[in-house]
Amino acid sequence: MRLIRKILKGGFVGRSGLDQKDMMIARGSRARDLLAQAALRPTRQRLAVAEHLFAAGGRHVSAIGLHDELARQGTRVSLCCIYSSLRRLSEIGLIHRVPVYGETAYFDTQVSHHHHFYVAHEDRLIDVPSGTIKIHGVPAAPEGYDLIGIDVVLRLKPSRQPRP
Repeated sequence: MRLIRKILKGGFVGRSGLDQKDMMIARGSRARDLLAQAALRPTRQRLAVAEHLFAAGGRHVSAIGLHDELARQGTRVSLCCIYSSLRRLSEIGLIHRVPVYGETAYFDTQVSHHHHFYVAHEDRLIDVPSGTIKIHGVPAAPEGYDLIGIDVVLRLKPSRQPRP
């Protein structure tokens, strides 16, 4: 498994003699492992989602954005399959769901606790540097509920530039 992680991060490319076919096999193995952890059958569509989602390392993606990326590379995957795969991977903790507004959410492949900037006019997330937000005075959860996390999303817009 460590070998596959290093391969996916590019740690052995060029030094070990791995060619493009070896890389695709490693990505496919990693994708199958992830789907097995999520108790999802490794269908062609789900494998494509998992391979694409984790190939680039840490990233933020919406279901529609992932669908568009896959379509641009010529991979046909139903939007329903993408939503269900992202939801299941999130439920088991392999990715983190970041609610932005209403029902709109992004999915983050970096699952360590951190907060986000949301750039509204670009519809994208940026990680807030770790340790820069301090939260004090968190109220107790209402009766019958447990607090499971605090997600801070700081919304951004372009600054107005003073005119000369």
